[in-house]
Amino acid sequence: MDAAELLKRQKEYFASGATKSVDFRIHQLKTLKELLKEHEQEFVDAVYQDFKKPELETYATELGVLHDEINLVLKKLNKWVMPRKKKQTLISFPSYNYTVAEPYGSVLIIAPWNYPIQLALMPLIGAIAAGNTAVIKPSELTPNTSAVLNRVLGKWFKPELVAVEEGEVEKANALLSQNFDYIFFTGSPRVGKIVMEAAAKHLTPFTLELGGKSPCIVDETADLEKAARRIAWGKGLNAGQTCVAPDYLLVHESVQDELLQGLKEAFQEFYGDDPFKSPDYARIVNKDHFERLCSYLKDGQIYYGGQFDESELYISPTILTDISEGAKIMEEEIFGPLLPVITFKEMDEVIRTVKSKPKPLSLYIFTKNSATEGRVIEECSFGSGAVNDVVIQLSNPHLPFGGVGQSGIGSYRGKHSFDTFSHTKSIMKKYFWLDIPFRYPPYKGKLKWIKRVLK
Repeated sequence: MDAAELLKRQKEYFASGATKSVDFRIHQLKTLKELLKEHEQEFVDAVYQDFKKPELETYATELGVLHDEINLVLKKLNKWVMPRKKKQTLISFPSYNYTVAEPYGSVLIIAPWNYPIQLALMPLIGAIAAGNTAVIKPSELTPNTSAVLNRVLGKWFKPELVAVEEGEVEKANALLSQNFDYIFFTGSPRVGKIVMEAAAKHLTPFTLELGGKSPCIVDETADLEKAARRIAWGKGLNAGQTCVAPDYLLVHESVQDELLQGLKEAFQEFYGDDPFKSPDYARIVNKDHFERLCSYLKDGQIYYGGQFDESELYISPTILTDISEGAKIMEEEIFGPLLPVITFKEMDEVIRTVKSKPKPLSLYIFTKNSATEGRVIEECSFGSGAVNDVVIQLSNPHLPFGGVGQSGIGSYRGKHSFDTFSHTKSIMKKYFWLDIPFRYPPYKGKLKWIKRVLK
């Protein structure tokens, strides 16, 4: 069916009140959990067909985190939906004040290709938990995964509640032209602006999960062995195609050589002397992204890696030093397995570098100096981050995930997902047993008393 008819059916279903029951929401979440179990291998195989993502990575970063999220929501949902009492004021006395979370209605979820299962279904968990219906537009760049999502969700859910709409850009534009009640988009800042423009035409509220250049800082006090292993893991994960991957490395000049050697050894330990042969290393999603990444190789000196194979869309984990001035690799989000390295002498240089760029989605700092840690967190604006690790903050559903500025608007995960897909409705209940006449006209002689109360 076309976008307009699908949305019409979803709005009618929502208007029937079917999604409002907490028992209904819990049942749908359990259904989602069950389908993830039953079709686990199909999802794993589809992602591998799209860009050879290792099975362990697919389970850990796609399916496993979804199970973890659903478990948390199932445990807490009855508490989250309860009205929340709020304080009254002297002006409102006597009254009972509270807020109620109500669903928006019909939600459009536009998902990216890099984590095609997680980033399609993680927002869906929040949308269902809050009592909404949802239409998911998966990425056309991962056609095998999108097809499995369409087939599996179509089997387990009625389209009035959850529907998947495959297709190219034209399909996304057709969906965006409809008057959804909420839009949740994950992708690039460029497309995020298009989503914002479409949402503005209907005054539709939205969340944008974008990207950016996430810096990774290593000072002279850090445990360099552990830092190297953790950074190499975060950069190698999904072949660097992770929105919160360390994008560039800022390392104190006194420890650069030791850290680079540690990174090289860690990559070799993880993927062997030839990562092309490793079953644990993914491929680049398509030719356009492959060519873009290859063009960055000339922006610095290759310290390690630099191998590529167009026929396999393979690029090895690569460390680049001596970055040329004005290099594109330092202006655009890399979204691949290339790690440019820049040295610094003083933390002031680091702060200036980070603040000179758009606010990143994540920031990482490796240090044993609590003052340095505090200063970076205080002075640099970013969406989320970690101290002495990378990427791992996403594993905690109790931490909200989202960007700031060009890296995104809004957040989700756990309770924050429920809040994102809910409108908080404020209620004041007044009583009849006391009605203070002071508020009613005529107002003569009352202003001085109002000023006393409200100052």
